[in-house]
Amino acid sequence: MTPETAASRNGQPLNKPQRSLAARLVFVAAVWSTIALAIAGVFLVSLYERASERAFDAQLEVHIKALIGEMLATNADQTTATLAAPAYRGDPRFSLPLSGWYWTVRRADSPSILYASESLVGDPLNTSPIGQDEANAGFIIGPTGDEIRVLQRRISVGDTSYVIAVAAATAGFWADIYEFGRLVAITLCIVWLGLILAIFLQVKFGLRPLAHLRASLSAVRQGEAERIDEALPREIAPLAVELNALIVSNKEIVERARTHVGNLAHGLKTPLSVISNEARAAGGPLAQKVSEQASIMSTQIQHHLERARMAAQRRVIGVSCETEPVLARLIRAMNKIYQDKGIEVGFAQTGAIRFRGESQDLEEMSGNLIDNACKWAGSKVQVQVAALNDPATNRDMFTITVEDDGPGLTPEQRAEAVKRGRRLDETVPGTGLGLSIVADLAALYGGSFTLDSSSLGGLKARLVLPALSKE
Repeated sequence: MTPETAASRNGQPLNKPQRSLAARLVFVAAVWSTIALAIAGVFLVSLYERASERAFDAQLEVHIKALIGEMLATNADQTTATLAAPAYRGDPRFSLPLSGWYWTVRRADSPSILYASESLVGDPLNTSPIGQDEANAGFIIGPTGDEIRVLQRRISVGDTSYVIAVAAATAGFWADIYEFGRLVAITLCIVWLGLILAIFLQVKFGLRPLAHLRASLSAVRQGEAERIDEALPREIAPLAVELNALIVSNKEIVERARTHVGNLAHGLKTPLSVISNEARAAGGPLAQKVSEQASIMSTQIQHHLERARMAAQRRVIGVSCETEPVLARLIRAMNKIYQDKGIEVGFAQTGAIRFRGESQDLEEMSGNLIDNACKWAGSKVQVQVAALNDPATNRDMFTITVEDDGPGLTPEQRAEAVKRGRRLDETVPGTGLGLSIVADLAALYGGSFTLDSSSLGGLKARLVLPALSKE
């Protein structure tokens, strides 16, 4: 199982990109700012409304006091407990019919109106009972059906209690509150936009070290640098240190693996060569059998050592190469090698493509395919390289397609050709390991290798390998 296969579960990649950290921070801050400013706006309008009510009631209180003063002055020489009718003209609107400004005087123990302003023109003012309170205020419906605010106050003259009520239309009162609310909303919206901009700039500036870390890591991944820059804020500097330690450890492991592979190859090839030489020199059936089995052992050792070397190289961090120079160099070599056979090797690549791996691995895979095609081609071999996006894993990939105009293979022969050590024609030189090595190495890189019929009439080999993202 390759790392890419292990990184998926039930067909879904585990490295599914999440919402960016900056977007999360801005979103949370924007939501919180919106809620906080909305609450502040409601609170401010509520405070203004209460202050306006108190100011409105204070204005009505002035008229009540003026009425009380005029009635008591008019009744100063009377010995009865009945107040005389006031001729109050403190505001011209009290004299205009249904102007919205009214006053009434009644006994506390009777709903009957003793005196009323001329603006009522005989209509009642439906006030609520005042009870034992000295004063109360509230909203009621006036004679014209519009809302008015009424302030009532109880006074006592002798043994008789009176209730004086002054009312005024609230149209202007609510208009002021609505205008204040509109201005508050506009102001808070401007403040909200300013906060969002400030938050965005703060997040962008605050996360700039992460962008620097990402660029440094990308440089390592593309082979442009060997270490991640550790000149970062103290909160994320330990992460860079740990990543650098991981890179160093990875390289040490790879170097040890390569050393072991080399030692094993040296330790086994020499004894096998001695056995083969001695067997060929001795002659006879036993020697022939020993030579045959030594050759098989040598082939097996070569195959497994090659797999170990490929597995070690596959895990190198930060290794990549351009595909075009490697393939162009191979094709020039093949054109020279097969010049006498009259083979023409064509090459085409779409755009700049970078292989996520070592150049010698790319050279070995593509070299095996091109060399195999040249061995079997009649006169023409075509090599094409193109970018590919894998929809299953959403990874950047690319394809190397090698086609020839040779005899081709049947579907059964194509299945046999990729098996280790299988040679379909013993007349052509080779070990039979070429295509199996290509398939194994492609699988180790998380790619694939397939054989199919070519439009040129021969065989088409298609190699899919990981590409380095342009991001």
